[in-house]
Amino acid sequence: MGLFGEEKVVYKPVEEFDVGPKSDHVYVRANVKAPRMAGLVVKIFVWFLESRIFGTLLLFMLKRNNLIHKFITNAELGEPPLYVPLHPFEDVKEQEVKCIDSDLSPPEKVQQAINCLPNSSGKILNGSKSSFHPWTILDYSRAYISGEVTPRMVAERFIAAVHESSNPPLQMSFFINYNVDDIVKQATESTLRYKRGQQISVLDGVLIAIKDEIDCAPYPTTGGTKWLHKVRSCIDDACCVKRLRLCGAILVGKTNMHELGAGTSGINPHYGATRNPYDINKISGGSSSGSAAVVAAGLCPVALGVDGGGSVRMPAALCGVVGLKPTFGRIPHSGVLPLNWTVGMVGILAGTIEDAFIVYAAMSGQLPCDQSNCSILPKLHFPLLNSSKPIADIKLAKYAEWFNDCSDEIRVSCSQSLDKLKQHYGWKIVEVTIPEIEAMRLAHYSTIGSECSTALSSHLEKLNPAELGWDARVALSVYGSFSSKEYIQAQKMRSRQMQIHMKIFAQADVIVSPTIGVTAYPIKDDALETGELDYVNGAALVRFSIAGNFLGLPAVTVPVGYDKLGLPIGLQFIGRPWSEPTLIHIASAMQALCKSNYRKPEVFYNLLNRD
Repeated sequence: MGLFGEEKVVYKPVEEFDVGPKSDHVYVRANVKAPRMAGLVVKIFVWFLESRIFGTLLLFMLKRNNLIHKFITNAELGEPPLYVPLHPFEDVKEQEVKCIDSDLSPPEKVQQAINCLPNSSGKILNGSKSSFHPWTILDYSRAYISGEVTPRMVAERFIAAVHESSNPPLQMSFFINYNVDDIVKQATESTLRYKRGQQISVLDGVLIAIKDEIDCAPYPTTGGTKWLHKVRSCIDDACCVKRLRLCGAILVGKTNMHELGAGTSGINPHYGATRNPYDINKISGGSSSGSAAVVAAGLCPVALGVDGGGSVRMPAALCGVVGLKPTFGRIPHSGVLPLNWTVGMVGILAGTIEDAFIVYAAMSGQLPCDQSNCSILPKLHFPLLNSSKPIADIKLAKYAEWFNDCSDEIRVSCSQSLDKLKQHYGWKIVEVTIPEIEAMRLAHYSTIGSECSTALSSHLEKLNPAELGWDARVALSVYGSFSSKEYIQAQKMRSRQMQIHMKIFAQADVIVSPTIGVTAYPIKDDALETGELDYVNGAALVRFSIAGNFLGLPAVTVPVGYDKLGLPIGLQFIGRPWSEPTLIHIASAMQALCKSNYRKPEVFYNLLNRD
């Protein structure tokens, strides 16, 4: 028993675990005990939570009732803590890959990626729900080269579309900040390069949006707040943004996000609720809400997000786009708000896996030694998607109880998609058990909360609470309640789960799961001013995302279907460290089998203006 007679867990050594399908491990569902709150109710709750008399007791009860005390605080863990999930280099045996020189410039890496792609283009058939394919990076590049359209023309259409989408009746709240003059300036320069035949790369003139957690001149970086940019200056681009700019991409502004990344809905009381292009009355997901929605709505073929707890993959799945989160350390984190040092990483949202791959190629590679810890990353490999033969003998690890812990429509859609992979490519499903998934979720929550609270502590001491959204105030109160003991206990759990997942990867190439446990749910009026606390839906949304962040593993989500309301469903693949080529191969194979059924969103802008 723990403090105050609470139940605690004594974890047995990992070497005693059987990760096979007949393991005696019992799957524990998320034990979330908290009612949905918004509006006046959440304001009253915040008053109690922030009061000296009631706050400590409330936080104690919240953590106890949601099993943090049982699985983390009072647990007995024998492993040493693992503080950063930076994986040592392993010679991952991957099929159909090409080794890339790490000294190549971003435009040269982009060209190497293009050389790995099949020669095809996207096509939109307006009005046909069963034949929708978004315009790709290569479609834009070909249109620019042919002179059919110019970057300046596309930029002007983009500006008009953002203006329309920002006002009634849509009020999509895609962006926190965009600068018309800067966009036109970039587009004019790109247009002149094409006119001279001197385009930099296929990304030249391609519109890319940036989550407002990533530095991108000339914009402040707000983190979805009304105050953070006032205490933290942004005078330069993040490293990932610099590399895209070197490729000629047009950076069109800072997308909306859940305040401080501290939620899963994408409802921001300061900048509006980012609405789902498939149904404007539904959430787009968080925290990279705007980035997912602008891609789904056709405003950009690609956008950047930051994934600290599924924050790229969740909104990608909810909005019907691809979301790629690379291995921890593969893309430099310089210039990203330091809200969660060991779990957050830059990710990519795109209409297709090929477009995500191209942008991944542009941004990959470590910083110069004088700006980093000089750790040597594994060699960069690109997948040969133009190979005449698909990769073979892929083994997909599936933990049935976890896989099925979602809505019936998601379970059926994702299971049918797996069947397609088996039938078409002959890939095998390996039934496994992944122990202690719920304990890992709670350890991740303790970690991301502690890191966010610590990163902001000096600012929060001076901040007027009225400048924070009400839901963010609750999140920060909980984040600040984690002790040093709980943080270290969580890192011990990270060490355990790293070993457990390596046992899984000894049997299979990737782990497969749904990306989200529920599809997009309604935006309610009472949440627009205060944000909302909906931990039941939040737990369902993050259920399948945590290993990618807590363990630094690469992961990708691909749209595979829709529920009965026409809302998107995503299937996720989690890979071994540094195995992005295999993930991209698998995602491409899954996309090929599903794309004929892709549907056009209700809100969609055809910036190439072709029918």
